[in-house]
Amino acid sequence: MNRILPHPGLSALLVVVWVVMVNDLTFGALFLGLVVGLGVPKFTDAYWPARPRISFAPAIAYVGLVLWDIILANFVVAAIILFKPERDLRPAWLAIPLELDTPEAITVFAGTISLTPGTVSTDVSACGRFLLVHALHAPDPAAEIARVKARYEARLKRIFP
Repeated sequence: MNRILPHPGLSALLVVVWVVMVNDLTFGALFLGLVVGLGVPKFTDAYWPARPRISFAPAIAYVGLVLWDIILANFVVAAIILFKPERDLRPAWLAIPLELDTPEAITVFAGTISLTPGTVSTDVSACGRFLLVHALHAPDPAAEIARVKARYEARLKRIFP
């Protein structure tokens, strides 16, 4: 089965993305989506020998959580921009210690932080143990670090065991 379908999650994602990009649910669009979804993972399998194990049930819940947080953060950032005087803003650089050890998990973590309005991840330390994040408004940086670790990193550790 691994020879035919080396990355089943990636294959399914590619099919869905293809159909959404084409914006047409016809036999032809679905067929080409299947060709792309089966072909790309098959041809790139040799370049990804140590692929991570992913738990898909927690991953689906994580995507829902991140989408919800993005929606809420848009309103929070809009309120900060519209109603908070500039002198009351407390931007901060946060050095978040990483417990994640795979590059894929760290990438998803950094991407999640960057997708959420009000924060942007900028770099992983040279030792690979800290993620540098800029927050638009973080009056208590330690509490913000604890919140991000509990909300996102703890869930990612379950997704990438």
